Amino acid sequence: MPTPPRRDLDVGALLDRVEGIAPIEAVAAAAAALAEMLDARELSFLIADFSGRAVVRLTTGGAGVEGARLQAGAQAETIPLSGSVYERVMRTQEVDVQPLDDGVRMIAPVTERGDAIGLLELVLPGAPAASSVADVAIAAHALAFVVIAVRRYTDVFEWGQRTTPFSLAAEIQRRLLPASYTCEAGQFTLAGWLEPAASVGGDTFDYTLNQDALHVSITDAVGHEVRAALLATLLVGALRNARRRGLDLPDQATFADSAVADNAAAGQFVTGQLLRVDLGTGRAAIVNAGHPFPLRLRDGRVQEIALGIDPPFGVMPRASFRAQEFPLLPGDRVVFLTDGMQERNAAVLDVAAALRDTADLHPREVVQELGEAVLRATGGDLRDDATMVCLDWYGGAPRSRNGTHGADAVLASPARGLRRRPV
Repeated sequence: MPTPPRRDLDVGALLDRVEGIAPIEAVAAAAAALAEMLDARELSFLIADFSGRAVVRLTTGGAGVEGARLQAGAQAETIPLSGSVYERVMRTQEVDVQPLDDGVRMIAPVTERGDAIGLLELVLPGAPAASSVADVAIAAHALAFVVIAVRRYTDVFEWGQRTTPFSLAAEIQRRLLPASYTCEAGQFTLAGWLEPAASVGGDTFDYTLNQDALHVSITDAVGHEVRAALLATLLVGALRNARRRGLDLPDQATFADSAVADNAAAGQFVTGQLLRVDLGTGRAAIVNAGHPFPLRLRDGRVQEIALGIDPPFGVMPRASFRAQEFPLLPGDRVVFLTDGMQERNAAVLDVAAALRDTADLHPREVVQELGEAVLRATGGDLRDDATMVCLDWYGGAPRSRNGTHGADAVLASPARGLRRRPV
């Protein structure tokens, strides 16, 4: 099979092509530009479904696909991940090349800082040179920036990712979560996941990475459906406001506690944990507001991290909160979770065993595997939201992430064997 002539991949020209185009058309325009630059016969973008169990081929115009959903000039074709080449690429974050009778099919991860946004699929007329495979990886990474930029202006991507309709409570809850569920940095990798119950609870997680510190929170508002979602909105809004004011951890907690006590109905409260990691010293502190203890995987052993317990937010007006030392060593994996992972019909899940079984996986995969495990344990009848945040701490001095085109590499860890992290 002849190797097609190599064309230069001009990322600047790609961005120029989509600038000024209507948001709904931008990804299609980027795909057309990439197809031209890479000499591809076919090229399409598949976005990750919110469930984590499918990808969705998003297209505008063209012939309809049987079974695809249609809305606002776009169509969404849902493709289950289980056992597919798409699942393999999402997991390995490596470009897949498969020969065809009249060319090759390539699938590349569309990823930025560990956030697996989706996949780029294309057909080339001949066997690609190694440089062409690298170009496809670069193109997929460039496409990630296009998607991140244009999705702010349209509902099309959000709609495409929803293979099942959202309730009003789920809609509110979705707005409380971070824009990206995964973040890779030089000193750590973090990933969060939320498996919603049939009757949506008030779970949330959040994080932000500043110059000097990583902030992480996980919270669980009492109740279900819209009432719980509104209570969670109050709490998360207060925490973000306090954090952005530059308050320290105890003062952030006190501010949020007062917000709930002053504005929520009697008897409403929220449990939660607030973590701050100083990136200069590697030291961490945590506030524990009546929340389940985190779990730590260190040297192959899973242990619960016992913490002092302060009252949940809103229970005792003007309560004081402690910033407790939170021990972190390079190689640690820490998982924060809500009680939906532990109580009622989810209690049969051995979370510690699940953590050991996933020790070699990237945090992005760990939280999805834990979500799958709790669904299996409950037979799909999840009666409370199950939320988790996985933090891999590498330690060392502050440094830039030195990833290649958004993909991961495998690192041999003396603490736990193979594990995925950025190079």
